[in-house]
Amino acid sequence: MKPENIRKDLISNSVEETIEIGEQLAESLEAGAVIALNGDLGAGKTAFAQGIAKGLGVEDYVTSPTFTIMNVAEGRIPFYHFDVYRIAHQDEMEEIGFSEFLYGDGVCVIEWADLVVELLPDHVIDVRIQRIDDQVRKIGVRSVLRTGSVLRTGSESVDLTPKNPKKELPL
Repeated sequence: MKPENIRKDLISNSVEETIEIGEQLAESLEAGAVIALNGDLGAGKTAFAQGIAKGLGVEDYVTSPTFTIMNVAEGRIPFYHFDVYRIAHQDEMEEIGFSEFLYGDGVCVIEWADLVVELLPDHVIDVRIQRIDDQVRKIGVRSVLRTGSVLRTGSESVDLTPKNPKKELPL
């Protein structure tokens, strides 16, 4: 799937549904995809990342790399999971080889991506998770083209409805 083909707003009523939405997105990702995850503390960024990992065939349990900055896991495509919440300056990202992963052979998922937006490639999938209440989340998935510090969203959409017919997500 090319990043310029995504534009979807979804509602998740549970952590499990958030994971499922991430998993559905991952099923069509290719090496080189960059997912920029943004949302307040507790919004569900890590749950969404867990779903992406699951959809990529990662068998390891995925946790947020808040203190280690990055975790790597193997699946059908390598899974590079970053949490940049504690980054004081963007130079720290280059010190860990961030750009090598962004332009590497895996899928990069970056929690708190707005903190390093200038370092991101021109095409990313921007996921914004908004906490509605204790369980409900609004999840906006958009392809973006970055030109300098300006983001432009794509106009086409991709179907992110559940593959499991027994359970329907509220769209």
